[in-house]
Amino acid sequence: MRFQNKIAIVTGGGSGMGKEVATRFVAEGGSVVINGRNGLKAEAAAREIDPTGTRVAVYTGDVSLPATGEALVKTALDRFGRLDMLFNNAGIFAPKPFLEVTEQEYDHFLDNILKGTFFTAQAAAKAMKAAGRGGAIVQTGSMWALQAIGATPSSAYSAAKAGVHALVKNLAIELAADKIRVNAIAPAVIETPVYDTFLTPEQVKEVLPTFNTFHPLGRNGQVADVAEALLFLASDQASFITGVVLPVDGGVMAGRQ
Repeated sequence: MRFQNKIAIVTGGGSGMGKEVATRFVAEGGSVVINGRNGLKAEAAAREIDPTGTRVAVYTGDVSLPATGEALVKTALDRFGRLDMLFNNAGIFAPKPFLEVTEQEYDHFLDNILKGTFFTAQAAAKAMKAAGRGGAIVQTGSMWALQAIGATPSSAYSAAKAGVHALVKNLAIELAADKIRVNAIAPAVIETPVYDTFLTPEQVKEVLPTFNTFHPLGRNGQVADVAEALLFLASDQASFITGVVLPVDGGVMAGRQ
C-alpha cells in the first residue's frame, strides 16, 4: 500500500475533497489528523473513516490562525510520532461581482485560503525538516486562479488561490534541499458540499448540472477525481515531481469544444 505507516494532516478534512483524501489515505495504510472549523462534523467524519479511532485524530480550529497549523503538527507528532504529508485543502468559495466585494469579504478569502495555506505549510515543513526524512505538501489550488469564468465572478477567491499557486513554486525551490516536495492541483467544478454554503439545496440541484458541458469531458468533477490526483502527488509515484500545479479540470484549460 502506498501510504503504509505514513502520517498526514488533512485540513478541511471533515467533508468533501478533504474527507475523501483522508478516507483513501487510511485505506492505503496511513493515519491522519483531520481539521475543520466544525468539530461535530470532523468527529463524525473521523468515525466514518476509522471506526476503531486508532488511525484518525481530530483537531478543530480555524486554519487562518497560524496557531492552528502549529497545533495540527503537534497533534500529529504527539499522537502518531511523525509527519510525512500535508494536504492543505481547507478553503471557502462564494462568487460575487468585483464591484460588490467588501474589504471584510476580501480579507476573509485571503485569510482562509492564502494565509491559512502559508502558515500551515510552514509549520509542517519545519517538522519535516527537523525529522530529516523529507515529505510532501500538496495544496488545493483552483482553475479560477488560472482563468476567469464569467458565470462565477470570483476576483477575491481567484487572487487568493493564485497566491497558493505562486507559493507552490517558491516552496518547491526553498524546500528541495530538505527533500520536501510541494505541488498543487487546480480543480474545475467539483461536486462538493461547498456549494451548499451559498446555494439552497434546490439551487444546487438546478445549477450544478448546467456546468457539465463547461468541461470538455462532459461532466463535473467528483471528489474521487480530486482525491486521486492529490494522493498521487503525495505518493512516491511522484517522487520526481515538485513545483507543479496540476489541472484536474476535465479539459477546461486545454480549450473549448
